[in-house]
Amino acid sequence: MIEFTLKHKQPQAISFMSGLVTQRIVFMGTPEFAVASLDALVKAGCNIVGVVTAPDKPAGRGMQLTQSAVKQYAVEHNLKVLQPVKLKDPDFINELASLQADLQVVVAFRMLPEIVWNMPLKGTINLHGSLLPQYRGAAPINWAVINGEKETGVTTFKLQHAIDTGDIMMQESFAIGENETAGEVHDRMKLIGANLLVKTVQAIEEGTATEIPQPAQTGDLKHAPKIFTETCQINFNDTVAAVHNLVRGLAPFPAAFTTLNNKKLKVFAVTKELTAHQQVNGSYETDGKSFLKFACADGYVYVQDIQLEGKKRMDIRSFLAGYHF
Repeated sequence: MIEFTLKHKQPQAISFMSGLVTQRIVFMGTPEFAVASLDALVKAGCNIVGVVTAPDKPAGRGMQLTQSAVKQYAVEHNLKVLQPVKLKDPDFINELASLQADLQVVVAFRMLPEIVWNMPLKGTINLHGSLLPQYRGAAPINWAVINGEKETGVTTFKLQHAIDTGDIMMQESFAIGENETAGEVHDRMKLIGANLLVKTVQAIEEGTATEIPQPAQTGDLKHAPKIFTETCQINFNDTVAAVHNLVRGLAPFPAAFTTLNNKKLKVFAVTKELTAHQQVNGSYETDGKSFLKFACADGYVYVQDIQLEGKKRMDIRSFLAGYHF
């Protein structure tokens, strides 16, 4: 961990600063997580001269074109929007260059080609959801929870060739609760990260920003690769703690799963029981009314919040009231 990591003991309201109007900033992001950062920069008085986000995509039953969360915010606040399909497209590169940005800010966006991230005089900074160099990759929040970490944080850093390896500018850490889900960490992190991003942009504006190279690659670094379907399948040969962490690390999306009578069963929350048993790992017990538990290596997990294939998400009592084993 970098020595200057700040501690964040509890969620706090973002304190906005004024005067960040000189440098021209292009913001790049797509999902709702990035909206908090864009909103913080706007409210801090930053001069956002353009917003780059994903193209509109068909979604929903009617497959109607849907705008990204960042585009919706940008349109509502009369910010210029660019939606390139390919980031190396000459027309996009020319339009981006015409914005004459001094700085580019990236939050939850795609991998950028060098012609893009190296364009501004002050470079491009990224907000990453971990304490770099730990958990480089696409899903740092999920993997921190899956691995049972007690602490995580956010990092602002300068983009360079290799993903998530640029010089660190600022970091802030905060605790992960024992039963906290990835979704809950996400919701706290987006505000903590937005606040840190404003501080970083202000430091760049004032000429007081520092850059510290990340440590060289070592064998103890943990990574955060993209989550695939096979990642989400519960292995009941694992310990109760490992299953509990997997479930909360994938909740609410994409959700851990197992099977129940040959149907996919998504699991969003479990409680733990540590006890020796003679059951086959993965076998279940139920009273048909109040509990459904699965055997693990060193005890049981009681599923509390589930969704059976073809059914609605519901608590375990509601599920058992209408399910016949």
